[in-house]
Amino acid sequence: MLPAVCRFLFVTTLGLITGLSSAAPVDKVYQQHCASCHAPTRLGGMGPALLPGNLKRLKTGEAAEVIRDGRAASQMPAFGDQLSEKQIEGLVDYIYTPLPSPPQWGQEEIEQSHQIHHQQAKLGNKPVFDADPLNLFIVVELGDHHATVLNGDTFEPIHRFETRFALHGGPKYSPSGRFVYFASRDGWISKFDMYNLKTVAEIRAGINTRNLAVSADGRYVMVGNYLPHTLVLLDAKDLTPIRIFDVEDKQGRSSRVSAVYTAPPRGSFIAALKDVKEVWEISYLDEPEPVATGYMHDYRYEEGYMDRGPFPLRRIVLDDYLDDFFFDQDYKHLIGAARNANNGQVVNLIVGRKIADIDLQGLPHLGSGISWEYEGRTVLATPNLKKGEVSIIDMQNWETIKRIKTHGPGFFMRSHKNSPYAWVDVFFGPNKDEVHIIDKATLEIVRTLKPEPGKTAAHVEFDRDGRHALLSIWDEEGYVIVYDAKTLEEVKRLPMNKPSGKYNVYNKTRYTEGTSH
Repeated sequence: MLPAVCRFLFVTTLGLITGLSSAAPVDKVYQQHCASCHAPTRLGGMGPALLPGNLKRLKTGEAAEVIRDGRAASQMPAFGDQLSEKQIEGLVDYIYTPLPSPPQWGQEEIEQSHQIHHQQAKLGNKPVFDADPLNLFIVVELGDHHATVLNGDTFEPIHRFETRFALHGGPKYSPSGRFVYFASRDGWISKFDMYNLKTVAEIRAGINTRNLAVSADGRYVMVGNYLPHTLVLLDAKDLTPIRIFDVEDKQGRSSRVSAVYTAPPRGSFIAALKDVKEVWEISYLDEPEPVATGYMHDYRYEEGYMDRGPFPLRRIVLDDYLDDFFFDQDYKHLIGAARNANNGQVVNLIVGRKIADIDLQGLPHLGSGISWEYEGRTVLATPNLKKGEVSIIDMQNWETIKRIKTHGPGFFMRSHKNSPYAWVDVFFGPNKDEVHIIDKATLEIVRTLKPEPGKTAAHVEFDRDGRHALLSIWDEEGYVIVYDAKTLEEVKRLPMNKPSGKYNVYNKTRYTEGTSH
């Protein structure tokens, strides 16, 4: 008998894929061996969705291996003794083939997926462990889909637990740091109680999800989706859905959501759109303040570019697309990467328009951008995904001050207000096992680390006080390596299964200088 979620998906969405319901042998193999967990529609049930957009982190050869041998620390069984190599190859081709029409995932489907695991009111209000709750880390281990709660003072694991498949985008904390919210690539949103070490609630807000954001007042969670093209607003208490925003422009052109973040001083969520030349701002204030937000000063208000009522939507129209983006420390400006990779755009959120272009030629990873004070002015620093350099930009006139040459394109860059250094990895290319240390006062690389030759070193995060820097070795037999942030000497190694991000409660809830938003 099919699990409840799969039966629901079968009834509600089978009509979407009639083109895949033929008597083709591969379809029969899928229905016999895969549908009970992954749903007849491939949209996912107890197991993850099996669609090309959801499988980007899994190469086709690795997918064949998973079908053949199963997946450790999961419910995925091995089928090597039941299926031939030809059948396995056929299944791989099948699950990497797009559906003939985009599947729907609306209010009814979202509500049906809602699960309450523990009543929050019945859980204690004090941590069940002895550690500073503001100096904890969540370490996401992609290798076997787990997360570890790490003590940021002793660097000892407190608790390790299973997560949904392929977490995507950084987890986000409630303002107090008690709760952390996860988004998986296949749309599952999970709320985890850091004090009681329990998953409180879950809901599937989409089919292919980009990331989520938590409002600065802790009341709301906003989820940005690639599929369907929606923003989904949830109640942070138990993840009950509040509203679904269909993401399209005034001409009806639909778009994926590139990224969504919260802008605390503005009391709003900001979303970049991948296929429409707009930035959206959605206020979560009970009564948006015109002076603070700039809403009432937007000349497009009367032209229909802003909604009235609860959670009003403000559209900022641009002349180019945005992917990921970065805020200045005052949240007055948004700096985003343009689709054409030849420049970045600076958007003034008060007046609601682009005010400058930035010369960025290497496809900057502005979601990893950081800022600091340099010679009396604030500068923005960002690695580049296609070029071995770090761009340093004056945030007063938006001119590029310097391009620091690195040993290859980078992905993550981090610092801390109490540290003289900025760390940047060399994620792509033959030198992926290196990490550069940049002196923020001289804008020079002062040291290059190679902690584990041949293995990717990436994603540095600092502890609460900036005394230690934690680095990931992205390998199934990997590590989180703790460094003294002043001497740059290794302090400790913690074996972990392909650790990716490490997220410090204090730094993330205080939006401290040097970390991502």
